[in-house]
Amino acid sequence: MLEAYTTLGYLAAATERVELLALVTSVGYREPGLLAKMVTTLDVLSEGRAALGIGIGAPFIIVEARGLGLPFPPVVERFERLEETVRICLQMWSGDEKPFTGRHYRLERTLNSPTTVRRPHPPILIGGSGEQKTLRLVAEYGNACNLFHGPDLRHKLDVLRRHCDRAGRDYDQIEKTVLLPFDPGARGENIPVLLAELRRLDRIGIDHVIGPVRGPDQHAALEMLGEGVVTEALHF
Repeated sequence: MLEAYTTLGYLAAATERVELLALVTSVGYREPGLLAKMVTTLDVLSEGRAALGIGIGAPFIIVEARGLGLPFPPVVERFERLEETVRICLQMWSGDEKPFTGRHYRLERTLNSPTTVRRPHPPILIGGSGEQKTLRLVAEYGNACNLFHGPDLRHKLDVLRRHCDRAGRDYDQIEKTVLLPFDPGARGENIPVLLAELRRLDRIGIDHVIGPVRGPDQHAALEMLGEGVVTEALHF
């Protein structure tokens, strides 16, 4: 797998319209001040197309973290670091240069120059479906969430709505995204089922579906998805 932010920098130069983010940056892989600068740089070079996707990191990446000598602390600490990282990014993007002192991070001067092109800042997407912590952080800090596709998806949205009520956030202002693999089938035979599921997700309040394209012939799969799914989905 390619390193995310180097790849996004390349894509910033190679594209003009697509939004650019990592889904999702594992907290702890990059120091918060550096991460804020990296996303800012991506935003400036892409003329305002960057977003920050961030989460605590899935358990399976512990092998990669240990292999590369990167920190991967216990889950409770990763949640603490996630909240501090988001707060640091928001502080740097606000133009506030005061010191930041948290439990895990201490920054003497949160200077961020040049500033981001996007205002007030690049959107923050927080990935994960945890009801007590992750969705609370989405309600308090996030512009978007990324949820796992499954039978409890409507319940997760209800939990997010309750967290938004407690935090004084407008639930409708948070973009709801979900992971769903796209497999049109060898001859497009899966497209009707895929469209039916996309319509269902739209009805329950999902705004954006993100997923890998599956199939032995990626180019053919993309063409079928473009012709048979994207065109139809525009009319939902």
